Amino acid sequence: MPAPLPPPPAPAPPAPPASARGAWSRAGERAVIAGFWALLGALTVIRRVLDPRGPGTVTGPGVALVLCEYVLWALVTPGIFALAGRFPLEREWLGRRLALHLGVAVAVASVFEVLKRGLFFPLLFPDSYPGAPTPPITPGSALLHLHFLDELVICLAVLAAGFARDSFLRLRERQVEAARLQAEAANLTAQLSEARLSALRMQLNPHFLFNTLHAVSALVERDPGGVRRILARLSGLLRHVLDAGPRQEIPLRAELAFLSDYLDIQRVRFQGRLDVTERVPPELLDALVPNLLLQPLVENAIEHGVGRLEGTGCIELEAWCEPIGGPPQRLVLAVRDNGPGLATHDGRGGGVGLANTRARLDALYGTAADLTLRPAPGGGVVAEVEFPYHTADDLRAAAVDGV
Repeated sequence: MPAPLPPPPAPAPPAPPASARGAWSRAGERAVIAGFWALLGALTVIRRVLDPRGPGTVTGPGVALVLCEYVLWALVTPGIFALAGRFPLEREWLGRRLALHLGVAVAVASVFEVLKRGLFFPLLFPDSYPGAPTPPITPGSALLHLHFLDELVICLAVLAAGFARDSFLRLRERQVEAARLQAEAANLTAQLSEARLSALRMQLNPHFLFNTLHAVSALVERDPGGVRRILARLSGLLRHVLDAGPRQEIPLRAELAFLSDYLDIQRVRFQGRLDVTERVPPELLDALVPNLLLQPLVENAIEHGVGRLEGTGCIELEAWCEPIGGPPQRLVLAVRDNGPGLATHDGRGGGVGLANTRARLDALYGTAADLTLRPAPGGGVVAEVEFPYHTADDLRAAAVDGV
């Protein structure tokens, strides 16, 4: 059953995620590099074996020559990757960086050609070896006769792979940083919402307390017994407020118990001129409602409604779910009085209590909740609040599903 979760009470700041480069496994990268060059070397040997022109140098020394060449590339590749990461192709340095990388690639290719022609060939084929240079090749002659072009192409390909690797790591870093900033923003938003709700409750509690003490002062001389009864109920109300702690939602049954003590105080105040009717189905008593939701609605009905009557005032409290007859999705609570009605009906009236209630509903549910005042049929006013229906079991199930 869809139901928004209330803001968490001051969640702990998220742990900073590890850097993308720190999380990148150097050992795993080296293993991939070694495996790549080993596979390429094996494919080269197989290609020469299957060459229709003959096996060529596919002998023991020939295989050793191929392996030596690709082992060298496997050893040099991490350095080329480091160079690509240290000097990326950024727009403001593009010309200089291209010249640097091209120069390094030419130097590496020339060294590889010198090693292959001048070192590996004589060692592996001491008597006669294919492609033996006469005179022996030197760096100068390698550059002059462009013997290094094959190695240059390989080096440029490795360098391009290094640029791709660096771009991938930088993208991961940006994603990790964006996720960290998003988590911090969500944490700050939750803390701000919690602080706002706490401030609204702190504003609501003194407002309710002052109104109750005003009723006590009005009765202290003509009804001492009623004053004692009011003080006893007031003690229960304050205990409820303190016991609720930072919880923003409580079961409807607990809210109705609090409201019962408040109405007892008002019955003493009105000296028998207040009738209260409650129509709440038992199956809705476990629904979660904002703490101290009904008291300001009833207080508004008393102060601006039945409190202005000479005769008996009537308060009707009703709860139902919408859609009626289907799975409950929205809980509706209505408080009706038989007072003089709204002088100017805009559906958004009310004093401090209702203003705070609207602000709390907005902080808890956003646009999914609403509080309106409208004229009641036959006279009076109906205060109606609706918000998503959910219970503590629903929230626990949603938390398990979200894990």
